[in-house]
This record gives sequence, structure tokens and C-alpha cells, in this order.
Amino acid sequence: MTSISTAHSSSGQTEKKYVLAIDQGTTSTRAVVFDHAGKIVASGQREHQQIFPQAGWVEHDPLEILRNTREVIGLALADADVNRHSLAAVGITNQRETTVVWDRHTGKPVHRAIVWQDTRTQDICNSLAAEGGMQRYLRRTGLPLATYFAGPKIRWILDNVDGARERAEAGDLLFGTTDSWLIWNLTDGVHVTDVTNASRTLLMDIETLQWDQEIVEEMGVPASMLPEIRSSSEVYGKGRSDSLLIDTPITGILGDQQAATFGQACFAPGQGKNTYGTGNFMLMNTGEDILFSDNGLLTTVAYQLGEQKPAYALEGSIAVTGSLVQWLRDSLQVISSAPEVETKAKRVPDNGGVYIVPAFSGLFAPHWRPDARGVIAGLTRFADQNHICRAALESVAYQSAEVVEAMNTDSATELTELKVDGGMVVNETLMQFQADILGVDVVRPSVTETTALGAAYAAGLAVGFWSSMEELTANWIEESRWSPQLDQDERDRRMRRWKKAVSCTFDWLDEDE
Repeated sequence: MTSISTAHSSSGQTEKKYVLAIDQGTTSTRAVVFDHAGKIVASGQREHQQIFPQAGWVEHDPLEILRNTREVIGLALADADVNRHSLAAVGITNQRETTVVWDRHTGKPVHRAIVWQDTRTQDICNSLAAEGGMQRYLRRTGLPLATYFAGPKIRWILDNVDGARERAEAGDLLFGTTDSWLIWNLTDGVHVTDVTNASRTLLMDIETLQWDQEIVEEMGVPASMLPEIRSSSEVYGKGRSDSLLIDTPITGILGDQQAATFGQACFAPGQGKNTYGTGNFMLMNTGEDILFSDNGLLTTVAYQLGEQKPAYALEGSIAVTGSLVQWLRDSLQVISSAPEVETKAKRVPDNGGVYIVPAFSGLFAPHWRPDARGVIAGLTRFADQNHICRAALESVAYQSAEVVEAMNTDSATELTELKVDGGMVVNETLMQFQADILGVDVVRPSVTETTALGAAYAAGLAVGFWSSMEELTANWIEESRWSPQLDQDERDRRMRRWKKAVSCTFDWLDEDE
């Protein structure tokens, strides 16, 4: 990044020229400095450890995430050659359902963070589903009972960590997704979350935007643990006196996928985006209407700005996309770096009949099959590493195509183009195949860090750094576009083979597992 100078007003006060976004993701934490045009000025990033204690369990160290957050703030400010006096506000976006429980007196977590991909809470979900089925809370929360969401993860910690339930019932423990964990630590103990993150807990009524006390009680979670639910854009608190962000207002919170939707300027009903990250997440804005899916999609809060009415969205969540590439690199060692997956995929004209369905955590949308496990189907002696790499990339596009099919049906409108963002959109082979299998154009914006940008926008709106949604929309610029090159018959044939491979993952786990 190029260095910039800090302007000063006639009064001698540093001009507020930038907004800082903290993007606490599944594999890393980054801090990004944005200017008024929504352009990246500087950034810092640190990966954190992925911990797998046993099959189906995924954990993070909350203290490592906090250390990394403080470090990347310093890296970004140093890279921009500015300090907190140049910042109008700070926004936070985060991996949504990942659950942290900590002691309100010591600030120490009682257990590692249980990550959204973790499946250990299936028995809890099954027990709650004994009355009313997996859709028991759907009309109140927009969500099925699934290991994905935070509520059952809180219950698991309280039931399995010695003394945790007693401490929680005594009012000594707090819960938060990683947005709450960071804000509590970056401020002097402000315990809040926003409506988008709260809508991913299975504990919030999506109409009232408040904790549903009946569900909270049935989930076995003491209400004293829960953060206050606030809008996505308002003043929550200021940076601690012993931090780099001293007195800087923290004014934006959005769950990562809602933040990407906001950063893509999907403000009108019918507009949507697909984020290609650790998993894939497609959201379509439904405005003030709460739409319930008949085809395996989630109903979620898209954003709420201050005291305005909330906007809602339909969401298709896919658990494993970018993390499949990480698995090829770290576990199978088929590739030595993530970009190499495209290099190898381009060496072959097609997948050689190989299909990978990465149901490592079961299947999320549109199937919701916790009993599924990953398969590699269609193998012959002809297949090699290049076909495996191509099949891995194509699995990302196929899974997204299934979500688009569901979204088209639920919304009664056909997708005409797909806005994309996230780390994987630099992979042009994947983007072309996504356009091919969808039969519509795929469009990448000039700023692909739209998750961080959305958090910056929410924070900046709260303090008047940006004056309107129209101003944000004007910042959006198309960089690249891919148009489909497959005919409909070939598209249908490939989707048919994909769905056959998906069916091979079902019923893998027996009832006693």
C-alpha cells in the first residue's frame, strides 16, 4: 500500500478521513482502512489456528483471535501512516455463529470458541426436535434446528464444562459471537450484539428483534448471559483508554454475510450476492418482508440502520467451499498453496467424470442433512491430481447452483446476474464455471473485500461519514464479468451428475453415531 498524509483542519484537529473495519473471519482476522470512496487504503491480516479435537469438532482460541485483532489494527494503521485521530469510526464484522462463553469478572473464556462448522451439538438439536421436529422454532427464528447455530453451542458448553452452568446461573458468565467478544474487550466491557448476529443464534424472534424468552429457557441458556441486541449502525461504545483505538467510536456491527451484502450495495428487494470464503453464502434482500423458504433456505435479518425498520433476506448457506481447498493443501497435500488449485485445474479440459461433495459437516442449504459425509465419486484410473483439483473448484459452483435453484423457486423470480465477492473470486476458472453452470453472468466488483467494506459502511453511516445509501451505491464499480459458455443440455447433464453424487452422501451416519 502507498503511504498517505494526514490532513489537518484550521482548528488544528486531525480531519476524520477514514473508517476502520475489523473483519474477524473463520480462518483469519484482518483490519482494513477505507476512504470515503470505499477504496482500501491499508490493511493488516493474521491467520489463527484451526483446532480439530475430534471428528466433527472445530474450535478456535478466543484469546488468540483477540491478540490478532489488536495486532492487525496496529498493522493497518501503520500501513496507512495514520493514527486513531484520522478515524471517524470503527465497524466490526465477524464469523456469525461461532460461540464464545467467558467470565465477566476475569475476561477469560471458559472453553475454546465452538465454530459454526462444528457438529457436536446434534444430540441437543435432536432432543429439542423431539417436540415439533427440526422446524420447531422456524416461524419465530427463521432457522431450523441445526448444529450450525449458536444456541445449542452455548447449551453444550454449559452442560460439559465443569461448573459452567452454576457460574452462568449465578450471573458470572457471558455469551457472545465473536463480534460481542471483540467489542467487550475493545471497549470497557460493553456487552452488545446486532440484529444480524442475534438472528443466527436460534434465540431471537426475527419479528420483534428481541430474545425469545421461551426459546431461551427451552434451550437451557440463562438470560443473564445474553448481550443486548442493538441495530447494525449506531454508537455502541468507544475504544478503551489503553488501546490504539482510544475514544474512537465503534458504530457498526454486521455478521459477515450480511456485511458482504451491504458492501455490495444490495439495498433493494431482489438484489443479492454470493460470497466465496471458507463456505459459500448467498443472500437475497427481501426488504421489510419476512419470507419463509419451502426449499431449504434460511430467513435472516439483513441489516437494521439505527431506529429504521429492519431489512430481511433469504440465505443459502454452504458449509465447505474455500475450506475444501485448504483441506487439499493441508490434509492431502495435493497442492502446496491455494492458488495452485487453479493451476492444476486448468491442465485438464474437464473433471474427468470426478465429483467431490465436501459434506465434512453434513450438508447445509438446501438439503440440511447432518447425516451426510463427504464423497469423491466417479473415480477411474484415468483420474489424477488435476481432475481432483478441478472437481474441487467445480463443487463450489455446483453447490451455489443448487442454492440459486432454491432461491429462484422461493422468490418466484429468476436470477439475472450474480454479484460475487470473497477470497475465491480471484480464481477466474471458478468464476467462468460458475457462470457456465448457472447460465447467467457473474459480476465481480472492483473492491472484493466487501465484507469489511459493509462493516465500514454501517459504521460510517452512524456518524455521518457517509450521508446516504445512494452515496454507497455510487461507490460500487464493476471490475470483471463472466458470461456462460455452456449450452443448456450440457448444463443440465452436469447438474444431473452432480445431484447423483450428492445423493451418495446421504445416510452415511447411523443412528448410533
